[in-house]
Amino acid sequence: MKKSVLLSVLFLVFFSCSNSGPVNTNPFIPNYSFSVDINMNLPLYSNLQYPSNAVYYAGKGVKGLIIFNTGSGYNVFDAACPNQNVSSCSTMTINGIEAVCPCDGKTYSLFSGQGSLQYPMKQYRVDVNGNVLHIYN
Repeated sequence: MKKSVLLSVLFLVFFSCSNSGPVNTNPFIPNYSFSVDINMNLPLYSNLQYPSNAVYYAGKGVKGLIIFNTGSGYNVFDAACPNQNVSSCSTMTINGIEAVCPCDGKTYSLFSGQGSLQYPMKQYRVDVNGNVLHIYN
């Protein structure tokens, strides 16, 4: 009996391990590797020091990044519409605590990345070191 319990525990531990990062299974948004540091002491990013504020950062990811202060941490999403092919209209805009896809008018929560369609927003990893956000894929 003890042996089967031990094996069950080891099985659960082995299969519950993860790399603690978001997984992208979205066929519309390609994977691009990048790394960027955002200094929130700079005026352009200082709003990120306050909960429920978001900023757009161009030039990384597929269509840029949407960085959001949740109040308990930071979420970083690709600004590409998650349920559209990448096109000229597929850069999402920030509307308060939501991101809006101009292609179809669908909205997505910046707290979770979830919307009403099949795929949520593509999320990136973020580490906080003082007032610097390290964002990477």
